[in-house]
Amino acid sequence: MSDEPLEAKRHHTVLTGPQLADLCKTTLPNQNDEQLLANIQALVPDYSVRLAFTGSEWYRLGGIVDRHGNRVAKDLVEWIERTYIECGKDLQTLIDHTCHQQLIATRQTGNTLSIVIQAGVKAEDFIQLDIDRIREMSDRLLVSQTHPPEDLEDFIDPLVPECISTFGIGTARYAYRRKVDVAVFMAELNKYQLDPHPVQRFMDDWNRSSAGQKALLSEDWMVRPFRHTGRFGEQCINIELINNQSKNMPQLDEVRGKKGVQLNNLLTRFDRQAGYPFAWFFYMLEGKRVSPQCAVSVFEDISGDFSYLPERDALVLKEWITSPYNI
Repeated sequence: MSDEPLEAKRHHTVLTGPQLADLCKTTLPNQNDEQLLANIQALVPDYSVRLAFTGSEWYRLGGIVDRHGNRVAKDLVEWIERTYIECGKDLQTLIDHTCHQQLIATRQTGNTLSIVIQAGVKAEDFIQLDIDRIREMSDRLLVSQTHPPEDLEDFIDPLVPECISTFGIGTARYAYRRKVDVAVFMAELNKYQLDPHPVQRFMDDWNRSSAGQKALLSEDWMVRPFRHTGRFGEQCINIELINNQSKNMPQLDEVRGKKGVQLNNLLTRFDRQAGYPFAWFFYMLEGKRVSPQCAVSVFEDISGDFSYLPERDALVLKEWITSPYNI
């Protein structure tokens, strides 16, 4: 990677939403998403592009097709609400119309791919693209003749659906969801914070610790931005940091009474399995695998007769003891 400052190069990595949406529309999914990654790489040749995480399969309502698989509507809810009005808001008329046409409701199944464009070595120096890989399948008869819908809600999501043999609708496709330039997002988020946001503290601690000298944050962690309503009704932006690894990590929650070499061995083993030094500290901030008691016990050790932490990590730990936080 060039030594040119990130700020000076960032204009090379500008990827607009419409540009990415068009790329997704013109790229057909393959088994390993290699073509999608190659097409994105071509847009940012100066940076590494990789698939960081594939989310679990999700399901949502699809559209409507006829009995031959021909498209009637892309949006099931919109079609039902519009056609209900066209039928004079008479539910039985809508049921009769649907049964006569032998219409079929579809479902969309998919996974969200989190793709990382690595723009530097600092914790925040990456762009995360979230792209859905979608397949549409037949789901059920739009109206069950044995259990006809009692209202529009039952039309949309029936309690007793009449299932049919599944068949695919068209081909799999990609759909652009969002782009997060993490450095830019964090700078914007910090404008509205009186104190450093926990995710910003996490990134700052990562950058100055042994972890930041040996690993890229984006290899183990992904961002999830979201909006929420403040207590005065205002719309606020926020962000979560989520560990995306499926490594079989141990639990470090029973460490009372352990100290010195014994405690250091536990932490070293944990870091080795995580793949980078001082990993236990950052997993502790996540709050799932490592108890805060670990930090307290290590601090007691290094404040006494033991000094097994590098100076940079000891400083991070001491500041956390003074002002604890989690993500």
